[in-house]
Amino acid sequence: MANIVIIGAGSLVFSSRLTADILTYSALENSHFTLLDVDKERLDYAEQIVQRIFKEGGYDKASVSATLDRKEALKGADYIIMSILVGGYEAIEKEIDIPAKYGINQCIGDTLTPGGIMRCLRTLPVLNEIVGDILEICPGAHVLNYTNPMGMLSWGILDGAPDLSYVGLCHSVQGTAEEWARRLEIPLEEINYICSGINHQAWFTRFEHKGKDLLPAISRLAVTPKIWYGDTTRMEYVKHFGFPVTESSGHVSEYNWWFRKNKETIKRYCPGEWSDWNGGTGFIKTLYKRPDWKEQMQKMASWENPVDLERSQEYGSIIINAIETGVPAVIYGNVKNKGFIDNLPEGALVEVPCLVDRNGIQPIKTGALPPHLAGINKAQLNVQELAVLAVQTGDPEYVFQAMALDPLTAMSCTLDEIRAMTRELLVAHKPWVKCLKSELAEKPLVYEIPAPEDVERHQDPATANNREE
Repeated sequence: MANIVIIGAGSLVFSSRLTADILTYSALENSHFTLLDVDKERLDYAEQIVQRIFKEGGYDKASVSATLDRKEALKGADYIIMSILVGGYEAIEKEIDIPAKYGINQCIGDTLTPGGIMRCLRTLPVLNEIVGDILEICPGAHVLNYTNPMGMLSWGILDGAPDLSYVGLCHSVQGTAEEWARRLEIPLEEINYICSGINHQAWFTRFEHKGKDLLPAISRLAVTPKIWYGDTTRMEYVKHFGFPVTESSGHVSEYNWWFRKNKETIKRYCPGEWSDWNGGTGFIKTLYKRPDWKEQMQKMASWENPVDLERSQEYGSIIINAIETGVPAVIYGNVKNKGFIDNLPEGALVEVPCLVDRNGIQPIKTGALPPHLAGINKAQLNVQELAVLAVQTGDPEYVFQAMALDPLTAMSCTLDEIRAMTRELLVAHKPWVKCLKSELAEKPLVYEIPAPEDVERHQDPATANNREE
């Protein structure tokens, strides 16, 4: 019997989705699920939904328990699935709306950008506490993390616990592969592909059907109006850089300098996005502001809104089944780069194919990315490293530096504006960000430079010499 702990089980959809997936494997039908959350009302609904999944799926051997006590939940755990949100909607609203005042328009803001950086600051310390309990109570457990910002959080977790059996998981690789297979009208199971890079920005450098390279066909499809207008910024990546990238256009649009410059470029490159430039209302606010969550969970528990009992694309159940049965599987996971991608920094977080069997999760070397793709990834990795350092050291100056190097922020703001925004964000997030030593209090809000007419001009001798030469 596999003992599976779901941390953050009170989510509206995720814990029920993973439970249903796991039970589709005959070897896992007698699993015990331990549900953990900090919100008792949500946790109670989650338990009711899981019990209903058992009933509707005929899973008589499965069992479930629910608790608010983390240490109790971890006793005897074989697998730990983490999907948490620290600060809730209130924190998300602040990290979208404050940058909007400075001209920074975010769509999702959970991976990079000011939103992703702030989410790291408030989430990584909590995950590190959870990992500390895991190492104490169930050190042999396999940890599967679905929490964003995936790159930053995984980097920080594995810095502190390098021997932990850990993988960060997402659905963007398999989701993107399925999209291209559908567009090409080829069954996905007939396609051979390799994808690598970083989470939400990994690259399909091989996409083949019976030995035929499909990348030229993908490049042609990317500029057809029907596909371009439905997935604009991702198609711009294919058009200009030659390789498909993972994640949705909304995510992709905010990881760079090219698309979210102003209202006009957002209208062109993000035409279907739920975003208002003037109000700074990002799509993520619509996604997370769910006053109907209780009604929806009640409908799931009563089966008025049933959970789909067919297996989804998520990798969690595949991993657990492969480890339990020894039947090998390949998934895409987020792990520390230990030579897996040659031209991304050693020790950074990368997303690569992984073999899974009784030996656990074994990342596979994919070699070097095309240099321009590695360069795009490195711009993100610089920000991720600085955000993690902010948590590890408690130095808020690293927060400012991460913001300053973030492509979307740098495109939109001066350094003085970025410093002012960083301070405002840290003050607004004080209830949730407790890992920093101060809120940039030792730094002026803006470094005042006298007006030119108030400054006595002095000729720099070196400059003068250069001019003479």
